[in-house]
Amino acid sequence: MNYLIGDLQGCCDALERLLQKIDFSPSRDRIYLLGDLVNRGPASLLTLRRLQGLGAAATCLLGNHDLHLLAAAQGTRKPSRSDTLHEILEAPDRAALLEWLRQQRMACFEQGWLMVHAGVVPQWDLAQTLALAGEVEALLRGPELPEFLAQMYGNEPARWDAGLAGVARLRFVVNVLTRLRFCAADGTLDFKTKDGAGSAPPGFMPWFDVPGRRSADTPIAFGHWSTLGLLQRPGLLALDTGCVWGGSLSAARVENGHALELIQVPCAQSQKPGE
Repeated sequence: MNYLIGDLQGCCDALERLLQKIDFSPSRDRIYLLGDLVNRGPASLLTLRRLQGLGAAATCLLGNHDLHLLAAAQGTRKPSRSDTLHEILEAPDRAALLEWLRQQRMACFEQGWLMVHAGVVPQWDLAQTLALAGEVEALLRGPELPEFLAQMYGNEPARWDAGLAGVARLRFVVNVLTRLRFCAADGTLDFKTKDGAGSAPPGFMPWFDVPGRRSADTPIAFGHWSTLGLLQRPGLLALDTGCVWGGSLSAARVENGHALELIQVPCAQSQKPGE
């Protein structure tokens, strides 16, 4: 069986209960984590160790919180008061865990689904999304990562241009894949609004509702948007159901571009919603 799982954010207990509920076997089943593996929840260290231990049975995408961990580990980003990353940063196996994290994916296409943490701008199709994700993945695994992490944060450029190069190009790709919620018809990004789909600023809309989106014929699964919650449409699946905010941890059993079953477990966290 193949399962897509929404944002964990360090809720290892919920993950264990979900795996038990689906009778997960690493020799038989495959799970795909849609990013934000760590942070804000109570057990980020245990979560990373558990996922690392699953080997090829787990494919993990990187979300904004996971990149934040890499930046904090490099000293280019200070942890905030609400972060729960200190156990990882002080762990004896810190180096091995961070190296494992650097090897994870920014996007993948398996079981008939394009999987990303946040979204895809309307100008990108499946092939381009995977190619651009691959550029970031290569950087994450290479020697230039510390330099990029120091320049990764920022909201510019705000719109895709095939001529983008260097840090500007990579920053835009990271922002789309890990932070996107709303964009305009021309692909201009908005990062100010973090509420549900009905709160779009004037001239903007949820990225998946943009008319003429080039990825419209590709089934897409994503997380990141806890205020959107569970969204199930033909060819579209949103699975961040706010586990760390007191909601549920959600998994979808999938096959050949179809979602066949939804499985959820409650999560006992009581954090306040945020990015």
